[in-house]
Amino acid sequence: MTDAMATAEPPTPRTPDPAPGSPDAPGPAAPTGGTLPVPGVGPAQPAAAGDAPVRRSLRRDTSVSAVVAGFVAVLVSYTGPFLIVLQAADDAGLSVAETTSWVWAISFGSGLTCLVLSWATRQPVVTAWSTPGAALLVTTLGGYRFSDVVGAYLVAGVVATVLGFSGLFGRLLALVPRQVLSAMLAGVLLPFVLTAALAVEASPLVAGGLVAAFLVGRRVAPRYAVLGGLVVGVLLAVLTGDLGNPHVTLRIDGPHLTVPTFDLGAVVGIGLPLLVVTMASQNAPGLTVLRNDGYDPDDRLLVGSTAAVWTVLAPFGAHGINLAAITAAICTGREAHHDPRRRYVAGVWCGVFYLALSLVSSGLVALFLAIPGDLVAALAGAALLGALLGATKDSFSGDAPTSEAALVTLAVTASGLTVLTVASPFWGLVAGGLAYVVLTLGRRERAG
Repeated sequence: MTDAMATAEPPTPRTPDPAPGSPDAPGPAAPTGGTLPVPGVGPAQPAAAGDAPVRRSLRRDTSVSAVVAGFVAVLVSYTGPFLIVLQAADDAGLSVAETTSWVWAISFGSGLTCLVLSWATRQPVVTAWSTPGAALLVTTLGGYRFSDVVGAYLVAGVVATVLGFSGLFGRLLALVPRQVLSAMLAGVLLPFVLTAALAVEASPLVAGGLVAAFLVGRRVAPRYAVLGGLVVGVLLAVLTGDLGNPHVTLRIDGPHLTVPTFDLGAVVGIGLPLLVVTMASQNAPGLTVLRNDGYDPDDRLLVGSTAAVWTVLAPFGAHGINLAAITAAICTGREAHHDPRRRYVAGVWCGVFYLALSLVSSGLVALFLAIPGDLVAALAGAALLGALLGATKDSFSGDAPTSEAALVTLAVTASGLTVLTVASPFWGLVAGGLAYVVLTLGRRERAG
């Protein structure tokens, strides 16, 4: 992580201590004497001089709420962004083998990076495929040979890997005020919460019952509020007949190699826009999610590693592997676990679920189409409430000019504006950054 980023690190989240003897109670306190950092979160912890660094135990740290958070994150991915991928493949006339390999590649890549990065960093690192990138491909994929498209993926992946591992992307992001980045994140999350309200209007019994169960759970058992809402929503969907009868094929699927070819038109028309939307609309909000919940992400490791996996899987159809924002917010907040040091388990299990589903990619369509859309929309909105609250509060924590710039960022990002195939989070950052310069430049010079 760059020095500029380290100066903008948010405060460590404060959480209540669990009752002694409870399953969530921490182990024995380390003796005083030196300091050893706890990976990912919080200040240094006291420890005896010469002791080895404290390592978390996945078995001890695993909790029901963290596993559920990982499952909900995967559920939201496959019932929203996943369908955009299928639409793009269908519009482009891809073969069954090419479409299946595409689904396998993005599922396997997301699962591998989620599991390994969460385990290695002890932070809830949630990755996914590029949603705005998939939306871009809906209108452009059919205009090129698929081998040229794969070549464009490969070029974009290599450039993203260089930007990530070199730290250049992190240094550019560090130039933006923290409040503006938080406002961009709030703008990304807000439409999902608003969609949840519309889902309750469209399906008051199923979606409304899910939200009501979630709110009751937040009062009586906050850690299990999302699980309670999911269980109640599914039961209501079964009772009302809204839950479809999926015809799932459990055939084991695998990759299909497409030898890349390189066409300048495809590189400029697909590769370049895909690189921009992936870095600005996915990786930037993904890093902000982690920072807003008190983590200290290494942008070089996270962005570079996900881009490297994207590059390796591009010949199998992966159009982008990157940090997630929407689904990451489900796993980084208190709903996953009250102790920030144990939330990495949600990222690990998110990876496990992705990897399991990558084996049966041909059956995913039928399975997830059987789940009512209103149920998923309400579940996502409820699970993201806490993340939206935190991002919104941080957006307006600065002085008046900074808050005004943050408001511009939030409005542009939440509007869904798309210009030159580039999605609204990028334009929100541009608009907010310009507003910040206009509102503060003269004042800061006079103050100096």
